[in-house]
Amino acid sequence: MIYFFLGSVFNIIIFGYLTNRGYRNNKILESGSDQYKMKNKKIVLIVATVGSFLTPFMVSSLNIALPDIQAEYAADAVLLSWVVTSFLLANAILLVPIGKVADIYGHIRIYRLGIIIFTLVSFASMFAPTIQFLLFLRVLQGIGCSMIFTTGIPILTSAFSPQERGKVLGFNVSAVYIGLSLGPFLGGIFTHAFGWRSIFLIVALIGIIDCFLVFSLLQPEHTKINNKKIDIIGSIIYALTLFAIVYGSSLLPQVIGIILMLCGIPGFILFVKRQLTVSNPVFEIRLFRNNRVFAFSNTAALINYAATNAVTFLLSLYLQYIKGLTPQQAGTILIIQPIIMAVLSPYTGRLSDRLEPAKLSSLGMFFSALGLFILTFLGGNTSNVFIYCALVVLGLGFSFFSAPNTNAIMSSVEKSNYGLASATVATMRVLGQMMSMAVATVIISLLIGKNQITPEYYPLFLKSIHISFMIFTVLCAVGIFFSYSRGKVHLENN
Repeated sequence: MIYFFLGSVFNIIIFGYLTNRGYRNNKILESGSDQYKMKNKKIVLIVATVGSFLTPFMVSSLNIALPDIQAEYAADAVLLSWVVTSFLLANAILLVPIGKVADIYGHIRIYRLGIIIFTLVSFASMFAPTIQFLLFLRVLQGIGCSMIFTTGIPILTSAFSPQERGKVLGFNVSAVYIGLSLGPFLGGIFTHAFGWRSIFLIVALIGIIDCFLVFSLLQPEHTKINNKKIDIIGSIIYALTLFAIVYGSSLLPQVIGIILMLCGIPGFILFVKRQLTVSNPVFEIRLFRNNRVFAFSNTAALINYAATNAVTFLLSLYLQYIKGLTPQQAGTILIIQPIIMAVLSPYTGRLSDRLEPAKLSSLGMFFSALGLFILTFLGGNTSNVFIYCALVVLGLGFSFFSAPNTNAIMSSVEKSNYGLASATVATMRVLGQMMSMAVATVIISLLIGKNQITPEYYPLFLKSIHISFMIFTVLCAVGIFFSYSRGKVHLENN
């Protein structure tokens, strides 16, 4: 994990230096009547949605390929989980610092850099000779993805009026779910026919298309460079704290794992205290304290992703190991949930422009809890129809939660805080995804250890699935409270 540590800290320092120095060395550009001068809103929507499609497509398709990756590298179950976790952790560490940089230099400029990094690293991942080098490249992919995800929503919300916000966010969320839908299906087909490395080729080709769109059709916004700085020390504390907690969880039940996780507690306290006292906080803690809608909506997002992200990871392994399906067959089953999300999200997004987002999101959280509870009854001979029903319920949950909740977050802040709100949304998502993978990883490591998932360990693996889904069900039940108690969002005033 030394590659991850050095890469993340290096990028934090570089971004911070550029930000702290840049405002003195760059010419001030006069902004137009609004934040952006976009000639064609459709171009903005296409660029943002293609970027939103890329990451979930890669993650979901790679989940299908995990058994093949494990077989080629002879990796244990815990190391295999880091193929997913390393990407999420690098993404989480840099989301907020990059959000600060984007607010200063312009969201489109940072988006351009992110899509270039993401595309080049995806191409290089096809040739990874060892799993350790693949993990290093996954960290770099996470860095590029953080630039894409931090800037996509501000670009959309600045280009479209408040009355269209829910609709375009719905399309954006739908792109995420289309990526989740096609990922298992195409990932299974390409893994079966050409091997798991072909997945990175697909991602690189899509990245090239988005590079062409953003560089040829979208002009960078005029940004007034000011005296904003980034809190480098706070960013490093944030990075070290997340690294200690997540890496420590992967080492459980070893003593070093417990020590690392305990070190994360004072690190988190130190980070919060610093953000409340410095004049240029990297994470605006005060907004959580003074804005109930913003705070509770982000908490609900964190809980929802923490409870649901590991579903695809666990089910892909379950379908291939326990049920004996091929990657293509497993992908065909897992496509059900994201298809429902892709179809319904634009509708629920538009609905949240008229109805209170809290009610829609709470209904979504309830469906998510119900779907997770159904999955606690998985067994060695569970029928595919049972799994279909659980995935349909989970798809309804995601559809009613995600777009309305994002709409509530973006509608609860002023335009000047769009970048901050977007970075916070993305951070809650990635932190939740990371927590979800950490829970699954810890439970698997406690029951199976660092052994490969072979037939003799199938009963223990099933037990890991049951415990994980029960914990996730309880989390979603708690999330209903935060979702429903956030208060009203007066969309007409934004």
